[in-house]
Amino acid sequence: MYEISFIFRPGEYDDDFHRLDAEIDEIARATPGYIGSRTWQSPDGSVLNAVYSWEHLDHLKEFSRSAAHMQAKSEYQRWYAGYEVVVSEVISRYGDGRL
Repeated sequence: MYEISFIFRPGEYDDDFHRLDAEIDEIARATPGYIGSRTWQSPDGSVLNAVYSWEHLDHLKEFSRSAAHMQAKSEYQRWYAGYEVVVSEVISRYGDGRL
């Protein structure tokens, strides 16, 4: 399994952001190999982390090449005050099953 963490400082969101955000979420969910996502934020809310999970790296790459994702990447400075992306291979994941 692979996870991509999109860590960012929110900026100002507009109608274009909300449209692209919804479209990108729909594309992610429709891409083969998509497992799910979750979002975390720092205690003060100034930094967020959106984590997406995929069965295989090729699935993640397929998603990343979508037109909406490419547009959002090219215009990120309109909506974010900074970002970092971390792509990780998950070798183990466990818990009590209640999250």
